[in-house]
Amino acid sequence: MKDLYALFRHSLAGLRVLVAATLLLGVAYPFAVYGVAAVAAPWQSHGSLVTATGAHTTDPDDAVGSTLLGQTADDDRLFYNRPSAAGEGYDPLNSYGSNLGPESPELVAAIQERQAEIAEREGVDPADVPPDAVTASGSGLDPDISEAYAALQVPRVAEATGLTEDAVRRLVAEHTSGRTWGVLGEPRVNVLELNIAVLAGS
Repeated sequence: MKDLYALFRHSLAGLRVLVAATLLLGVAYPFAVYGVAAVAAPWQSHGSLVTATGAHTTDPDDAVGSTLLGQTADDDRLFYNRPSAAGEGYDPLNSYGSNLGPESPELVAAIQERQAEIAEREGVDPADVPPDAVTASGSGLDPDISEAYAALQVPRVAEATGLTEDAVRRLVAEHTSGRTWGVLGEPRVNVLELNIAVLAGS
């Protein structure tokens, strides 16, 4: 009987710790962090949403997208993102990569198919298509492309929008970010922000 009482007492103590930890770390802490973020950085804490004019917004109903998430495009006036393996493409509820190894026949075939498609669309040789144009990111949601992939698309976008190639190149330069902290990664172009600027200027 004494052993049963001790077991009950220890179990009750463990349950109290579990409930307290859940309330503190699972409820109070997340709400506190969200509250601080909502005051200090309201736009970022609401998903970095932008409107059709490029303005920041915290209202999802006014937004055309997030600068943190890529989007599929099928319009010659727009810059294309890199491929996505997330669901049907850029589905944030199915974020993942293809998980195919570099020597996978399936991946090699997909890359060759994408190279041919992009080369035809942009009017270039398949060998000139940059790697990020034919490979998906690990998350499948990458909102950025390389400077090389953006440069490849400039002539097509200029022709479709009626802008000069120099004007489109200037827009690309304006929406290019450098390496993180000056040393990490490579310069990158945010496709959503760039496309908004292109449509506004055309």
